[in-house]
Amino acid sequence: MTISIGSHSIGAGHPVYVIAEIGLNHNGSVELAKQMIDVAADAGAQAVKFQKRTPDVSTPEHMKSVMRETPWGTMTYLDYRYRVEFDREQYIEVGDHATLRGLDWFASPWDEPAVAFLEDLNVVAHKVASASVTDIGMLQALAATGKPVILSTGMSTMEQIDAAVEVFDRDQLIVLHATSSYPMPTEEANLRMIPTLAERFAGVPVGYSGHERELQISLAAVALGATVVERHLTLDRAMWGSDHAASLEPQDFAQLVRDIRVVSEALGDGVKRVFPGELAPLAKLRRVQA
Repeated sequence: MTISIGSHSIGAGHPVYVIAEIGLNHNGSVELAKQMIDVAADAGAQAVKFQKRTPDVSTPEHMKSVMRETPWGTMTYLDYRYRVEFDREQYIEVGDHATLRGLDWFASPWDEPAVAFLEDLNVVAHKVASASVTDIGMLQALAATGKPVILSTGMSTMEQIDAAVEVFDRDQLIVLHATSSYPMPTEEANLRMIPTLAERFAGVPVGYSGHERELQISLAAVALGATVVERHLTLDRAMWGSDHAASLEPQDFAQLVRDIRVVSEALGDGVKRVFPGELAPLAKLRRVQA
């Protein structure tokens, strides 16, 4: 099955769809977001992704009044959430910049009002964060948009994933294997879930959302059949914020995209043939002809 997002086709036989997850790594700065968009575009990614919250709705009650040290001083967790959220005009500015750089852009809504917010901006797709897999009300709101939905599956049981998948039209669904450790240790990658998900949800494109520090696991995911790879992007891992340590810096992100293209080309089609480059060695080395 092939899913279309923007001008890109996603599925077996198509280039791996690489998403640069900017998330909240912009720390509330439009200029930082634009710089990361430029990094993603220069690297050859196809999309950038953000996160959209309505803090009063999406912030757990027990967290709202917890005090947090931030670059802007000590504030409640709820106030911090408001501080790093982009408003409509800011999203228009960063979205236009992404479009001008040839990238698709969309976001993970964390609540139902955020779905409406993103729909008003006419995003090309929606992303379900792993934390939202069990939010059936929000999933139903996303399904009602009729747009492609990319579903991450970290911190979830198979039964919870099954229930989430049932909400959507499979003709518009992409499922990503993920482990929501930040950063993710190698032993928690469990990459064999990629073929497991592909078999369980036959025909649905399956990909990988990674939170490791290195590149190898994401490349192995492509070798196992991932049609989408999403990785967090930062300008500097030392920056303040919860996701920077599990993100890739510009040089590593560019190398990842290059290596994904190499691995994808090397996979071939699984049909055994004698390649042109083998003809000379064949004539020289094979003593007994069939």
